Amino acid sequence: MSINFELLDLRAFLAVYQFRSFHEAADHLNLSQSALSRRVQSLEAKLHVALLERSTRRVLPTAAGRAFEPMARRLLEELDTSLVSIGGIGPQQSGQITIASLPSAMVHFLPRIIRKFRAKFPLIRLRILDRLVAEGFECVTRGEAEFGINVSNPTETDLIFQHLLDDPYVFVCHHNHPLARRRRIAWGDLCGHPLISVGRAAGSGNRAIFDGVLDKANLRLNWLYEVYSFATALRLIEAGLGGAVMPRLGIPQGRDSNITTKLIGPTELTRSVGIIERREGRLSPPARHLRDMLIADCRGTSTPEPSRSP
Repeated sequence: MSINFELLDLRAFLAVYQFRSFHEAADHLNLSQSALSRRVQSLEAKLHVALLERSTRRVLPTAAGRAFEPMARRLLEELDTSLVSIGGIGPQQSGQITIASLPSAMVHFLPRIIRKFRAKFPLIRLRILDRLVAEGFECVTRGEAEFGINVSNPTETDLIFQHLLDDPYVFVCHHNHPLARRRRIAWGDLCGHPLISVGRAAGSGNRAIFDGVLDKANLRLNWLYEVYSFATALRLIEAGLGGAVMPRLGIPQGRDSNITTKLIGPTELTRSVGIIERREGRLSPPARHLRDMLIADCRGTSTPEPSRSP
């Protein structure tokens, strides 16, 4: 059975899905609201399912709409990939890349790479899904993102991992903290001090990485706070409310504040950060070049020039 719908039907649905508003989606696509609504209704009729729940106050995706969204986005991205591959990639090439990145990568090296990429390809849009570890894996696995920047996970057999850098864990505290004057601390030194757990319930993976170390040492630490993001943890630390064990990438560089970081020893605990891709996937030429730029920058090598049409 074939289902005949137009590309603009898909773009209409995705715009409403993104903005949760027919008015904003119509402005984004430069359509009238009535034309946009007809596009979505046409798509729903051809699929024989409701994709959106409409009310006078808000628009929300149905279960079918949530399931269809990554498929629709992948269809459009694969079309863009095919069109781009016909003529190679050059400074006048347009299109969109979607990647999923750890928030900590956005703090450090990713903006630098994006600036270089945009200097070469100013017309290519970049959609960045800032996601914690588990959510980032899901985005790439489901095809919502072409590739991701994430930590290594040997259990993810459907994904390929390319190492970029090792990210050590450090203890972050206020400069008036009792441990702040030490050059290096041991895990046992954290006992009795109020600690901030970052992202345990949100799938960050950070606690899972070093919980094994604590179990082996038979240590019970005082996790007094639980927060979602590094930014929130840093605010609590700056207020002198506790310390946190965080990957070094989670701490902004050149930060003018009253916090300090301490290595945890004698054996440093690190996480491996790199590129994740679908094992059976195929990157678009722009995404492939951005990935290669990331790898070259982190490894200190030069990036090959993209192929261009004659």
